[in-house]
Amino acid sequence: MKNFKNTAFYILITGGFSALIYFILIEGKKMQGYVPKPALKNIPDQWGHFVESMIESVREPLAILLLQIITIILTARIFGWIFRKIGQPSVIGEMIAGIVLGPSLVGMYFPEFFEALFPVASLANLKFLSQIGLILFMYVIGMELDLSALRNKANDAVVISHASIIFPFALGTALAYFIFTDFAPKGIAFSSFALFLGIAMSITAFPVLARIVQERGIHKTKLGTIVITCAAADDITAWCLLATVIAIVKAGSLISSLYVIAMAVAYVFLMLKLVKPFLARVGALKNSRQSLSKPVVAIFLLTLIISAYVTEIIGIHALFGAFMAGAIMPENARFRGIIIEKVEDVSVILLLPLFFVFTGLRTQIGLIDDVELWKMTGIIIVVAVAGKFLGSALAAKFVGQSWRDSFTIGALMNTRGLMELIVLNIGLDLGVLTTEVFTMMVIMALVTTFMTGPALDLINYISKKKDSIVPETVTLSDKFKILLSFGNAERGKALLRLSHALTQKEQQTSIVTAMHLTLSNELHTFEFDELENKNFNPILTEAKNLNQPILTIFKASNDIDTDIVEISNQGDYDLLLIGLGQSIFDGTLLGKVLGITTSIINPDRLLDKFTGKEGLFANSPFDERTRLILSKAKMPVGILVEKNLEQITKVFLPIFSEDDRFLIDYAARLIRNGVSSVTLIDPNNVVKNNAQFYGALDLIERDFPGSTDMLEDRIIKKEFLAQQDIMLVSFESWRKLVSSQSVWLSNSPSTLIMRA
Repeated sequence: MKNFKNTAFYILITGGFSALIYFILIEGKKMQGYVPKPALKNIPDQWGHFVESMIESVREPLAILLLQIITIILTARIFGWIFRKIGQPSVIGEMIAGIVLGPSLVGMYFPEFFEALFPVASLANLKFLSQIGLILFMYVIGMELDLSALRNKANDAVVISHASIIFPFALGTALAYFIFTDFAPKGIAFSSFALFLGIAMSITAFPVLARIVQERGIHKTKLGTIVITCAAADDITAWCLLATVIAIVKAGSLISSLYVIAMAVAYVFLMLKLVKPFLARVGALKNSRQSLSKPVVAIFLLTLIISAYVTEIIGIHALFGAFMAGAIMPENARFRGIIIEKVEDVSVILLLPLFFVFTGLRTQIGLIDDVELWKMTGIIIVVAVAGKFLGSALAAKFVGQSWRDSFTIGALMNTRGLMELIVLNIGLDLGVLTTEVFTMMVIMALVTTFMTGPALDLINYISKKKDSIVPETVTLSDKFKILLSFGNAERGKALLRLSHALTQKEQQTSIVTAMHLTLSNELHTFEFDELENKNFNPILTEAKNLNQPILTIFKASNDIDTDIVEISNQGDYDLLLIGLGQSIFDGTLLGKVLGITTSIINPDRLLDKFTGKEGLFANSPFDERTRLILSKAKMPVGILVEKNLEQITKVFLPIFSEDDRFLIDYAARLIRNGVSSVTLIDPNNVVKNNAQFYGALDLIERDFPGSTDMLEDRIIKKEFLAQQDIMLVSFESWRKLVSSQSVWLSNSPSTLIMRA
């Protein structure tokens, strides 16, 4: 009755007032002498008017900007994914995505599409939006710097860092001397051109370097600590030098720039002595997510914007102000993490790709159209690498590092990445660089960043040492070794209970390692230890409750699924245990379309389709990560489908084919380590007709009488399944059960799916 009254009221109100609005509109048209024409005779005209209005809407600046953002984000994510798959930082892919969308590729081969997507009138909007993204990004970069670590370890780091700046700076100014006549913009002073070329050669990409160090698992080593501290010192020094160079360039001479430099010094002094203590006080009082209200966040964002504004009007660029605002943030790691969360996603995912494309629009590789220009590009690359690599390596050797570590430091400090693009864009905006030199320097930034990974691999190969985070107690052991890889703590505890059930009475002859990987682009240097403790504390507590010794591995990863496989193969583990994830493509029509598209893009899955290992439209019960692990891991893999797995005393083991024979070995291991019973079902008479199965079961019964039982009833009842703690089933049998949509699967307990 209530629903009927609500419906009647809704119809009366909406219908009545709609009729009233229509009546008012008709009467209003009569007032202006408007006589409506018959609608049926004007359908073509009305349609043409509709199409024309749509075309006008598409040409609106906002519509163009939104279409640009959609195209840019999709292209950046695709290229970033591709480069992660080949072992490179995703930032290289995003940089190349910008060049691809610019005049160097799309503009050259699809000029009409390029003009429609990036009309000249729209570039101003794209530029300013990308500048906002850069301001937010530099704010995050400033917060990433651990100034306390810099103070504690500054001795060697400052020597190496400043050598890695002054050496390439000198080479850059020397290069400017030889190319000034042919390549400098007309009317630019030599000092401005030389100083800017010097600072452009001296930049190190701190964010990219820090993530490479984390991904290679050397962040906790002495080498990793030194190189991150060097990069932090390099960042601070280089940005201060850049601010000075900008002041000189804008003023026109060193003398004239002294006023700007004096104001910049006063600004830095006020930020350190006045603003920083105030922010520290706010941070001390509001250091939790609950207490960090919108007015408090507004204080920090206003500090960022005011700082950027002040440095812009002083004449040392807004980005320096953003960097400085981040650097003076309260040093509490948790507090910085909360602020970064609020800023970073919008900056890095939405706005920063706009900067890459804006840079790509200014990069015209077609201008480097003769041998001499390509030779000059090569010379620039050689000077950049020689200055940064050799300057860092020789300084590191001088302060007592080994040659291997010195060359590693040199290779890492030679990483330029996004930071170089920021400097180059400032130079182009100031008129210090021509478009040709800008393009050459962008190519140099790409090459020096791309070569970091291969250079590190070459150094390791020559020194016959490979970076590995697998403990030596694992690699040198011949014990039964289990690696459990978990994404969240609850799943990790379930995997640990399963590992314990397999080893609890054989701990002297077994090793259990718990591993957690996190994406490197979601991790910051100052929160690495905190995040490791947060993820492992529940696991370590559970291990203590179980009296189960474990080793731990925590790693920042550029490609989690590939790293899981590589680490398990490096450690030569006997069993890899993982939890079953859920594909984001499951459950919807759009998801299925996107899932098919992703499988076509994914080179690993595409190869499987061509070789017949996986059908194009195959309905797999596993997510993408699990599929890759199953195809690449060299050891047995166990996939846990967890349903409140608290204990493991009763195990259900269905046998469907002769290929399930290996499951008996795991059943025996579970029984030896405390499982009270294993109940088998043999619907296809595989055990009955196979002497090997019988022999294996007889051996178990001889050593542990009454520990195994054969379920006679071929119909699996819900009550029986409810009594079991876990089901042990082979990978192929599980696939068949899912394909046949066996009704009892919905009532099954936690399940361990095994691939031999």
